[in-house]
This record gives sequence, C-alpha cells and structure tokens, in this order.
Amino acid sequence: MRKLVYRYLWFTIGVIINAFGVAIITKAALGTSPISSVPYVLSLRFAPSLGQFTFVFNLLFIAVQVVLRGRKFPPIQFLQIVVNLVFSAFIDVGMKALWWFEPSFLPVKLVALVLGCAVLGFGISVEVAPDALLVPGEGIVGAITERTGKRFGSVKIVFDVTLVAIALILSFCFFHGVNGLGLGTVVSALIVGRFVNLFNAHLPLIPRIRMLRAVAVPEDVDAAEEEKTAEVEESA
Repeated sequence: MRKLVYRYLWFTIGVIINAFGVAIITKAALGTSPISSVPYVLSLRFAPSLGQFTFVFNLLFIAVQVVLRGRKFPPIQFLQIVVNLVFSAFIDVGMKALWWFEPSFLPVKLVALVLGCAVLGFGISVEVAPDALLVPGEGIVGAITERTGKRFGSVKIVFDVTLVAIALILSFCFFHGVNGLGLGTVVSALIVGRFVNLFNAHLPLIPRIRMLRAVAVPEDVDAAEEEKTAEVEESA
C-alpha cells in the first residue's frame, strides 16, 4: 500500500513539473509545445487562461478515449480528469509565477526554451517511471493506436502535426498571421524526448521510482517504454 501511495505521489510530482515546463517554454515567447498549441492560441484570443483551455481540451481527449475504447477503457483511467485538473491548474500557477519574465532578446529566449524543454523532459521521466496513470495526451494517442493498429510513434507524430495545423489555422483566423507558434514549437518537439532519454539513462532517481511498481516490469518492456517516451512525449 505504501508503494502504491508513493507511485501516485511521484506521478503527481511529475505532472506538476510538466506543467512548469510548459509554462517556461511558453514564456520563452518562441511558441509553445505541440500538445499545448491549440489551447495557447485560444488563450491569446479569448479570456480563459492557457490552463483553463488546457483543461477543457484534455477533457475532450479523455472523452475520445472512452468512445474509442468503449468497455476496454479501464475505470481507473477516469482519474485522468483529476490529473488534468492538477496539470491545468499548475500551468496557470507557473505562468503567474513567471509574470515578470518577458524576454526580448533572442539568446535569452533560446536559453529559456531549452530550460523549459529540460524541465518538461524531467517531468515526463518522473511521471512515466511509476507506471501509475496515463495523461490525457498520451491516453488519446494510445486509444487511436489500439483502434487503428498503427505504431504509437507514427500516430503521435500525426496527432501532433494535426494539433499544430489546427492551431495555425486558428491563428490566421484570429490574428491574420502566425501567433503562439514558432521555433519553440519545433524545438520542443525535437529535443524533449532527448532530455527524457538523458534523465532515464543518467539520473539515479528514475530507476528508484520504477522500483515502486507493484509488479516488476521486464527489462524489454522498460526499454520499449523508454523508447516510446523518448520518441513521442512532450507532455503535457
């Protein structure tokens, strides 16, 4: 029981770190991560915050999972709603905590972007390690993968590209140009997974968290999980 509590505690910590990573990437003002691109563009046009739009968007992801998986949807995964609430709330906490950070010089923006990607990568490593719950963005890709029979990584790429395309269309509709998207969107998609690989390989904390799993995970499953995470996660 204690191990189970610790697993969910570390998972929650990882989700909160992810939220701050998204906030830092967004405050770098070079474009947010693909998974946050649509909520961010909407938040630039309408009153609700990035966190609030993220919450609504992730609820949609959860609903799609339920529809696609039907009776195969594990009831425990309804806790994704709680995960979504925590993640979305802490995005807004992170954005408010960084209210003072408005970089105008490109080198500072780039440093902030890389720092945000590193924080997000660390959060993903911590979140995935205890094998507790899915986050909505990962859950919907998994559900589509299960329904179509395609590879997880391939579905994730198409999913992210679709989100960025929708955000781009909304940006042109609202602002008659590109707003909320940019170099940071591409960079985060490319390097967050590499940070995950780095932390998984060299940070002693990650295997210690994995040891909390109630059921031992075979090494080949662990390796596949790390490969999947490094290939497609940017999470939150």
